[in-house]
Amino acid sequence: MVGSAQVLEMLQKVEDPELRRNIVDLGMVHDLEVKDGVVRFTLALTTLACPLRESIVENARRAVMALDGVRDVQISLREMTPEEKARIWPREGSGQREIGVAAHRNHVDRVLAVMSGKGGVGKSSVAATLAVALRRQGKRVGVLDADITGPSIPRMFGLNEPPPMGPVGILPGETRTGIKVMSINLLLPDENEAVIWRGPLISGAIQQFWGDVLWGDLDILVVDLPPGTSDAALTVMQSIPLNGILLVTSPQDLAGMVVRKAARMAWHLNVPIVGLVENMAYVTCPKCGERIEIFGPSQALQTTARLGVPLLAQLPLDPELARLCDQGRVEEYVSDEIDALTEAVLKRLPVTRSVPLFPAVSSNR
Repeated sequence: MVGSAQVLEMLQKVEDPELRRNIVDLGMVHDLEVKDGVVRFTLALTTLACPLRESIVENARRAVMALDGVRDVQISLREMTPEEKARIWPREGSGQREIGVAAHRNHVDRVLAVMSGKGGVGKSSVAATLAVALRRQGKRVGVLDADITGPSIPRMFGLNEPPPMGPVGILPGETRTGIKVMSINLLLPDENEAVIWRGPLISGAIQQFWGDVLWGDLDILVVDLPPGTSDAALTVMQSIPLNGILLVTSPQDLAGMVVRKAARMAWHLNVPIVGLVENMAYVTCPKCGERIEIFGPSQALQTTARLGVPLLAQLPLDPELARLCDQGRVEEYVSDEIDALTEAVLKRLPVTRSVPLFPAVSSNR
């Protein structure tokens, strides 16, 4: 005869995919009853809106059905009480989730911020194509869109569905090739809606994108910063442990002057600069193949000499990239220059991280 102890032993093999512990130890199994080969019990989920609910229920059913003598398994569902949740996460019982609960379950090997001094230099397209190239190498990649008031990353990847809410945090959107993305545009009812926020709200959103999003296991997280040296960039550098910053500029001397300000900001906050990318450096004539410097002579070497950082790439102005980004198909873009930039970034990206002045979370990763 099958007993409760045998059923619980089988259920200990069933794991909550997000909490990474078995459902018995998590206190999810209640009201267990075994009678005439029929097993009945209740699963208490952290939230009934859990996107992995059906998977957990099915895995539990299969585990119990594997026992000899079990004819049927009947599973009821309910949501955990605040007291039950408090046993999993301290402070959850108060009804307020601590910022950073999800971060304790994230394992992000390296974090790269992509930064420019001014807008219009193609920083977001560099961040997106860099993430695509890293993914093609088989790496687990995420993109955190920290440009709260001017987000463009979701459109490039063709993402428009709101991210689901997991039991311990927001689940990021996922692209066709498996790149994880979080952006304020995924949370808005309409992508054209303006985000009219002051600095503290913007800073809080960025910290939550780092601490309350369940990124899971990533080899590299690319952070797309807004242009300039304002609150958003300051929040990222002061609260997120970065491995390095990639600076993006364009050929104009004005852009070079402003990116030098961004570099000084990184130095003041002790965040290493991986190198400089000059974007839109030239356009290739489709008829003769000649390189035309449509924005004037390159200023990249002068800029890198003044900053003391290497020039990692000079990228062309490519209409094909613009077309694919507009259509949400940036993952189809292939570029030898981007591939070379990716290799250069990986070689120079430090293993050690910066030490945030005001860490958003305190966790070991």
